[in-house]
Amino acid sequence: MLDFNIGFLKISLWDILDIGIVAYLMFQLYKLLKGSIAFNIFIGLLLLYVSWFVVNQLNMDLLSSILDQFVKVGIIILIIIFQPEVRRFLLLLGNTTLRQRSNFLDRILDRNAMAGSQEEHQAAQEAIGQAIIRMSRRRVGALLVFCRNFNLEGIVTSGVALDAHISQALLESVFAKESPLHDGAVLIDNLKILEASVILPVSEQTELPKSVGLRHRAAIGITERTNVVSIVVSEETGAISFAKGDQLERKLSEERLMEILREYV
Repeated sequence: MLDFNIGFLKISLWDILDIGIVAYLMFQLYKLLKGSIAFNIFIGLLLLYVSWFVVNQLNMDLLSSILDQFVKVGIIILIIIFQPEVRRFLLLLGNTTLRQRSNFLDRILDRNAMAGSQEEHQAAQEAIGQAIIRMSRRRVGALLVFCRNFNLEGIVTSGVALDAHISQALLESVFAKESPLHDGAVLIDNLKILEASVILPVSEQTELPKSVGLRHRAAIGITERTNVVSIVVSEETGAISFAKGDQLERKLSEERLMEILREYV
């Protein structure tokens, strides 16, 4: 059904759909791995498989028998090497599904009213924005992660639980250089500061500018692995940056900062 011929090839609609799905998956795999060490490892494994195929076609028995040992355990090797990427994909899939269910229940049970009024959101946005701007002007390093109902358990190293309402004074106190909590990130969700001094995974991207420090790499590292966003204040320059996915938007204006806060707080 719906078959047609291209020269001597007979192609059906399902063949086109099959190719399209595989192409899409390969593109997503490229996006997931690009700019990281894992991408170089993937290319190396791909070359190994190509070499194995060529060697088999040329009937080079000794080399073929050696490469066969790698190919037979290929899936296990891939899972071991790409364990962080596999974990990241499954976490994203699971959390996205749970978030869709939660949003559906929210609409039925009208839980949005329980999550905070519009005035509370505006107050939280203003408090966070003013704290970030003041820290930027004073060149106080800071890293804030907006969880967006995403469970970070098993991805970050837990810090000190606060479970406190958002306030400008509290945020500035946490990141003050004299504070024992200033190292690490602050987790924010549902109009509360959940934890402080949280250790985040660091990005392995090789394409980041050399001027980007460890705090910025941590901001990108957590957003690469999960569906959260983060804001960084540079201790050296006071510049404000925004990380989402594997992208880093640098030198934010105060207007752009408030736009981001209105969207994610």
